[in-house]
Amino acid sequence: MFLSLEYEPTLEALGSDYYDEVAAAEFPRHILRFRNQQLLPLIGLNPDEVGDADFIQAFGKFQGVRPFLALRYHGYQFGEYNSRLGDGRGFIYGQVRGIDGELYDFGTKGSGTTPYSRSADGRLTLKGGVREVLAAEALHNLGVYTSRCLSLIETGEPLWRGDEPSPTRSSVMVRFSRSHIRFGTFERLHYFHRPDLIKKLLNHVIENYYPHLTYPVPLSKVEEQEKYVRFYAELVERVAKLVAQWMAAGFCHAVLNTDNMSITGESFDYGPYAFIPTYNPSFTAAYFDHYGRYSYGRQPAVCHWNLEMLQLPLAAVISTTEMEAALTKFGEYYYLTYRQLMINKLGFEQLPEAEAEELLKLTIEFLADTQVGYHAFFAELTQQFDHSWRDDVGQIFNKASFLQSDEQHLALSSWRDFYYHLLQNFSADELEGISKRLRDKNPQTVLLRPLIEEVWEAISQEDNWRPFDELVGRLQAKE
Repeated sequence: MFLSLEYEPTLEALGSDYYDEVAAAEFPRHILRFRNQQLLPLIGLNPDEVGDADFIQAFGKFQGVRPFLALRYHGYQFGEYNSRLGDGRGFIYGQVRGIDGELYDFGTKGSGTTPYSRSADGRLTLKGGVREVLAAEALHNLGVYTSRCLSLIETGEPLWRGDEPSPTRSSVMVRFSRSHIRFGTFERLHYFHRPDLIKKLLNHVIENYYPHLTYPVPLSKVEEQEKYVRFYAELVERVAKLVAQWMAAGFCHAVLNTDNMSITGESFDYGPYAFIPTYNPSFTAAYFDHYGRYSYGRQPAVCHWNLEMLQLPLAAVISTTEMEAALTKFGEYYYLTYRQLMINKLGFEQLPEAEAEELLKLTIEFLADTQVGYHAFFAELTQQFDHSWRDDVGQIFNKASFLQSDEQHLALSSWRDFYYHLLQNFSADELEGISKRLRDKNPQTVLLRPLIEEVWEAISQEDNWRPFDELVGRLQAKE
């Protein structure tokens, strides 16, 4: 099935200045552990007609005659420039056009060594693959603009890692995303003083991922420059809104290096991520992030900085003054999106600005001061919300299990009074809309670390995949 898709040589046509052709590793075993049924219709395939053997043939044995492309890039890692990067354990398997008309990548992870592997083995641990599948599905169903996993295949090789009990099991994953072109792809070209290649890549990005910015007729120099400025301005908006989605979802990416920033503003590459247990801006997901550079609360500032660093290579094509002006909008895009997402999580479609501000302030103050479970608060709000809340303030959260002390009960009083005040403006039918919105915006299954470890323990100790399959099902169903 996958071998017969109409692949588009879009990246390949850019030329070998941007990638290296590589071969896939040969693996001793091929056990399909995950196949994403939800993605198949998007690429024109009927899930009932695609067998497990089709996945293994294409994405485990890598049969076919397509060139596999390991992309070249650099990046700022924890603030320091690294020129020794590139696809070290993956490649672009191919690009296909979805039924929505958009171009998508099949990108591998754990498929073997490349010229950028250095001393690494180019492999992916099975636990790493499991974690990325879960992160992508959880984020997608929380409304985050994210890549997803198409397949995960266990490959039968023992791997040695410093951060997992070893030997550990191996896997190869296929990531489904809009693009694997990174901020760092442009940064590498700047490092080698190739403004010609920067402009060529920028035109490629706009043509394929921002086609609404192009003109149907040849551009004048003024129109061409305007197109480039509009691209950067839109990227700023996309990234700001993405960070707002992470923050509302309570998600800490953990490794926001510029080689992990997509030029389409899409979230991808999930390593030591975590969902916050409580509202704590200092929460850090990666054990090696000793100074908290990529802590939960610093994510907006870091992404702003990454966009600022991207101006260095893009200055070969775009006016720096224009880019600086566009970047000043980042904070506004971020905050307005974050506020709206949080208001939605609290059940409201829209509120007057003053009331939206007050509700957000009271919610964050309560969560921060009491350190009740971030996700438990929204889950129980969803479960317990009732029409009686409009008539009796005492009914609001009168059975909340996340309230464990008198101090927490007292801290909730201001929030409860204001929520009650807001409900006075809604009819019975509108209250039902609030209830539905709460269910839509607050899935009951939250991917906290203990849940991931519980699923992994069943796999590692008993080779029991049922808890994993059931968890994926709940995440995809928003339960």
